[in-house]
Amino acid sequence: MCPSQLALLQVLFLMVPEGGRPQPSSSPSEAVPTPSTVESRTQGGTPQSSEGPETHWTVPEISTVGPTVVTPSAPGNRTVDLFPGFLESKSTTCARFFKNLANSCTLDPALNAASYYNFTVLKVPRGMTDLQNMKFQVPVTLVSQSQPGSPLLAGNTCQNVVSQVIYEIETNGTLGIQKVSVSFGQTNLTVEPGTALQQHFITRFRAFPQSTAAFLTRPRSGNPGYIVGKPLLALTSDIRHSMTLLQSQGDGTCSVKRHEVQFGVNAISGCKHRLRKMDCSHLQQEIYQTLHGRPRPELVAIFGNADPAQKGEWTRILSRNCSVSALHCTSCCVIPIALEIQVLWAYIGLQSNPQAHVSGARFLYQCQSIQDSQQVTEVSLTTVVTFVDITQKPEPPRGQPRMDWKLPFDFFLPFKVAFSRGVDSQKGSISPILLLCLFLLGVLNLETK
Repeated sequence: MCPSQLALLQVLFLMVPEGGRPQPSSSPSEAVPTPSTVESRTQGGTPQSSEGPETHWTVPEISTVGPTVVTPSAPGNRTVDLFPGFLESKSTTCARFFKNLANSCTLDPALNAASYYNFTVLKVPRGMTDLQNMKFQVPVTLVSQSQPGSPLLAGNTCQNVVSQVIYEIETNGTLGIQKVSVSFGQTNLTVEPGTALQQHFITRFRAFPQSTAAFLTRPRSGNPGYIVGKPLLALTSDIRHSMTLLQSQGDGTCSVKRHEVQFGVNAISGCKHRLRKMDCSHLQQEIYQTLHGRPRPELVAIFGNADPAQKGEWTRILSRNCSVSALHCTSCCVIPIALEIQVLWAYIGLQSNPQAHVSGARFLYQCQSIQDSQQVTEVSLTTVVTFVDITQKPEPPRGQPRMDWKLPFDFFLPFKVAFSRGVDSQKGSISPILLLCLFLLGVLNLETK
């Protein structure tokens, strides 16, 4: 189940006083875990996960007595790591279904952005005696200067609902956490029976700049060859990111959250895109961006450890957009409805230690035309990724080479002469035949050794 207030910071944190926290909802939303979060349910208070580092943390009730140190609990006398997935970027997704969105809109703290940054984070988890000392605390700050709006019920719409929370945590070795910032994605929900919301929570770690030039940790997908299941790396304007596919929300509409393309794993996904009233060119641009994601991938990494500064380690993605030259409709708008990502890859190097690399990639769009008079409100979009193995395997090794027997050109002459004398001449002597048999027997013995 999704917690009412989610904290993805896998660190100790201090809570603000009671006055700075939204009041709990009298009609809380019901949360249903998506497949990506089912495996990270807790058992006995200890985060459990069979694969992946996703873990839900529930923000506890806040005491007015003073700051409270929050740590995970362990059942019985079991010894567990209190900080399992520090310095590892993580993400989780959950779907919420509302019984009464009109009440939950302004009362449910999970929908309010203020619920996700009214606390401070400890720089290091252990060895502190004075926890109230401000030099040991790092406030969670907003990325943007303007404060996100609080949920507001306007007519039949609940505005400024939190749909995404992203924490950026900067660390500096043994000095601990130096900065924590948060950014939000917000959306509007229509107040109607069965309204659903899919929320996304992301935590990203990066190294605190040691000099005037800041540097970021760069995750790899292999060294050097790609590892099956690792993200397929793309490059856009010297910014490295993962190639992504469409992902749907609880109600089937397209989500701002996207699936990562995993190397060597064929996948297909889809969602419904709601059309807004705009001219054809802007509509086309919007759907293109929805299909391939933002930013649009321009290059794909040849190896899993490609360096953005080395252009030779990247190959350009070929693209074929919709063709409108064959249409003769003046009141039509040709829009893309599907994107197929084809990736050619192969193993290279030694057979004992093959390295997977990308040979090329291309985007193929499928399109359809809609007329202005159709009044289309939504279209179904699809993204597909296909990996094609073009490895050229060497010929299998053959058997051991045999001896190249070289004999004089007249070697068989005595035998020919002996056989040419006829049967009568052979009655008195069997030596030629005996010699031939002994010779053949010796050759066979040599070949079998």
